[in-house]
Amino acid sequence: MSKTNLKILFFSDTHLGFDYPIKPRLQRRRRGDDFFSNYHQILETAKKEKVDLIIHGGDLFFRSKVPNLIIEKTFSPLVEVANSGIPIYLVPGNHERSKFPGYLWLAHKNIHVFDKPKTFWVNFGESTIVLSGFPFTRRVKPHFKSLLQQTRYLEYKAKIHLLCIHQTVEGAKVGPSDFTFRVGEDNIPGLEIPPRFTAVLSGHIHRGQILDKSLDQYPLATPVIYPGSIERTSFAERFEEKYFVILKFDLSQQHPKPIIKFHPLPTRSMVKIEIDTGGLSKDQIKRHLQNQLATLDPNSIVRIQFTGPNAEETQNSISADQLRKIAPSAMNASIAYPWAPRKKI
Repeated sequence: MSKTNLKILFFSDTHLGFDYPIKPRLQRRRRGDDFFSNYHQILETAKKEKVDLIIHGGDLFFRSKVPNLIIEKTFSPLVEVANSGIPIYLVPGNHERSKFPGYLWLAHKNIHVFDKPKTFWVNFGESTIVLSGFPFTRRVKPHFKSLLQQTRYLEYKAKIHLLCIHQTVEGAKVGPSDFTFRVGEDNIPGLEIPPRFTAVLSGHIHRGQILDKSLDQYPLATPVIYPGSIERTSFAERFEEKYFVILKFDLSQQHPKPIIKFHPLPTRSMVKIEIDTGGLSKDQIKRHLQNQLATLDPNSIVRIQFTGPNAEETQNSISADQLRKIAPSAMNASIAYPWAPRKKI
């Protein structure tokens, strides 16, 4: 019996290892656990939903050099999924400097890496699925067509042909002010994406979105899908929902189009607090801060900014230890000011 339905789980920008010290000096809540929690939830969903393959769009780790414990903690559950028979395809991102650590883990027969421009093909019953891609490339625009040629994508014909990358495509939006990436050497023009591809699956942009038009509002030949990051990595993302994506294809159709569903992930609230120090004593400021923190969800991630004539003096007077005593134990709080580093708890 031939397979008629294909299900692909796509996620990206997991940034594993972020705020996850191996030997922490202080025992406090770390944001790194949030990233790993969502990572495990996505992989469990892949098994529960019995997806046919998994694609990760890059920035698996938060930087290129990570401790062995983080590598093991990342790849161990991935190998478990691969052992269940689900093939996994990984695109190295800019945080990995376009290559992954942990080569022995990547030797698994069901784990495949776009470590250079290349194309993979997978048989599903009577249908063949083709995946082309390349690792993150800086100043990609002048090299884009050459990179595509190096994948040899034109040599493969299939009902579904996906382009897997970790790049910025013109028109992608980020941040609370909807900053839009426009013409530049680091951005791929959407109109240069060949119609051969059924869809483009890309990491790098942290807001989940689908691009279907160029900057000039011309329809793109193929949709560009960004699942976004699995957690909020900065306060610029504090209003964004976080997702992973499941794409479904009807292989009985001659030219299947993806049915795309964004699945929300749990996130903690990010809150900015601003306190005017004018006319207040240090004790009054601390009590005011404590009262404000007490009104928030104790699981919040909070950034505190002092303003006014005594702002810098106030910031310097509150130590990280004092901030830990003021804030709820489950809260991640930091004091920020433009001319000084943040104090975190």
